[in-house]
Amino acid sequence: MPYLILSDASLAFGHVPLLDHADFQLDPGERVALIGRNGTGKSSLLCALAGSGALDDGKVWQQPGLRVGYVPQEPPFNPDLTVFEAVVAGMGELSLLLAEYHAVSHALGEAGADHEGLLERMHTLQTELDARHAWSFEAQAERVIQRFSLEADALVGTLSGGQKKRLALAQALAVSPELLLLDEPTNHLDIGAIEWLEEMLVSSGVTLVFITHDRRFLERVATRIVELDRGRLLSCPGSFSEYQARKEAMLHDEAINNARFDKFLAQEEVWIRQGIKARRTRNEGRVLRLEQLRRERAARRERQGKVDMALDAGVRSGKLVAALEHVGKSFGDKRVVRDFSCRLQRGDKIGVIGPNGAGKTTLLRLILGELAPDQGKVHLGTKVEVAYFDQFRSKLDEQATLIDVISPGSDFVEIGNQRKHVISYLGDFLFAPQRARSLVSSLSGGERNRLLLARLFARPANVLVLDEPTNDLDIETLELLEELLQDYSGTLFLVSHDRAFIDNVVTQTIAAEGDGVWREYAGGYQDWANYQATRRADETPATNAAKRGGDLPPGEATKPTRQKAAAAGKLSWKESRELAELPQRIAALEAEQASIGERLADPALYQSQPQEAQRLSTRSSEIDEQLLLLLERWEALEG
Repeated sequence: MPYLILSDASLAFGHVPLLDHADFQLDPGERVALIGRNGTGKSSLLCALAGSGALDDGKVWQQPGLRVGYVPQEPPFNPDLTVFEAVVAGMGELSLLLAEYHAVSHALGEAGADHEGLLERMHTLQTELDARHAWSFEAQAERVIQRFSLEADALVGTLSGGQKKRLALAQALAVSPELLLLDEPTNHLDIGAIEWLEEMLVSSGVTLVFITHDRRFLERVATRIVELDRGRLLSCPGSFSEYQARKEAMLHDEAINNARFDKFLAQEEVWIRQGIKARRTRNEGRVLRLEQLRRERAARRERQGKVDMALDAGVRSGKLVAALEHVGKSFGDKRVVRDFSCRLQRGDKIGVIGPNGAGKTTLLRLILGELAPDQGKVHLGTKVEVAYFDQFRSKLDEQATLIDVISPGSDFVEIGNQRKHVISYLGDFLFAPQRARSLVSSLSGGERNRLLLARLFARPANVLVLDEPTNDLDIETLELLEELLQDYSGTLFLVSHDRAFIDNVVTQTIAAEGDGVWREYAGGYQDWANYQATRRADETPATNAAKRGGDLPPGEATKPTRQKAAAAGKLSWKESRELAELPQRIAALEAEQASIGERLADPALYQSQPQEAQRLSTRSSEIDEQLLLLLERWEALEG
């Protein structure tokens, strides 16, 4: 039985329909990616599927009793709640019963309380909670909080953007949903969290509908692509790469059919203007057909154009852009940059990667001379003109018009040697002329990013700093921005969690490796990831051989042990960090194994989902092996 059915759905804001009698069906086990250009109505559709938004016409049918988890693009939270309270609040009425149960339990411990009345109420609540299996949901809430590396007692108001996204995901997963609806789940997450989320969604078997512009995430997770294009939902089973090949063929066929239609219509228009030479009754059908053709042509919605971006590098900078010598920077007790040296030259395209809070923005400010180091020296090159893209869009005045943002006090912008009217320039970034005097506050997230790019590219700059430019941009605009940056002759600094974007643009990478240590690598993200995997593989045989002893030649087997004994109490910073993280990693695996054990204890699982039962059993065995390795590693580090 399907989980969701969307029938003859229509939705419009203004005169352009976002949904034009659209249909959609979601079956159990599917992972559907909903894609489309910015402003086509993807978030509105997902909201309607979740039951949080209304359609103008049509209906959404949802399987009765279906447990649904929904994460909107900007989830609302009460900043005064703790993380645990916010996660439990996602359980709806159940959260109120749990809160009352804990309040009654606390009241029973106070002197002078009406114990008889409270005990009776507590018994009623416990019976209700037992019937709804509330205790398993509460335990699940604790597990997902731990899984997302959140502090249960932390106030929501103190969380960063990435932590709030993790909280929203934890809230949705706490109800053990059968269907998960995610709107831009990768926004504000670092690369490690994105890869973990990918693996979790694929291995959990949950049915999924999600919106994302992260192409690597799409390729890994989606089993079907559904594109919202001009009010219609176009379904393409398979991966994102398969969709791209089919979409190109579909657009080619559409262009040919439109050209044939337009040619035939033009011929009929010529005929009607020449006059009807034969008898009226003989040509009446042709006249009626022409009228129908005119109506069809008027109703046709053309595909939205592409952004037309151009970037002027201006005056060439000196060959040396920046040189750092043993630079260090701390904020209080936190070491952000430790003994970092590098030399950056004109034309370099540098990607900066690392987890949230690692200090990527701080490192960039040090390189550009905006922040003084605590130790070391920073040498800046000559003729450096910097343009900065701010991920928080703080430089956009909410009450300014689009024209004022792009060219305050002037009706023209100059790109290279070309002079353009500001309204025409805004049109290159898909802003219609009638919106040129709209306020910034009226724009969506993707439109704000386009506006910031338009402002950035309206002025020459030989050093370009892009801090998370890919958030909210649709795939076509991302690909165009990639091409522009590849041809850019200046120096580029790129901070992004979009792995495909990094790989397609940068020539070298500066990566955070923990405790303020940064290292420079050739190539993009995948090159760095491959290097890390090779290094781990090289370390593993030596570690295992040291444990087995006799596998190595005489004398060699005892070397690691001797070195460890000599260095007892002198672990490297990396080993110390690994040792500190081991208890948390072990606890997470044990929690996952306990959860699997609960599911395997349910006899109904083997009848309804035998393949899932087999997968869970295999995963439990894998966890046993991983726990054994982690315990051995713990013993080795402490020894």
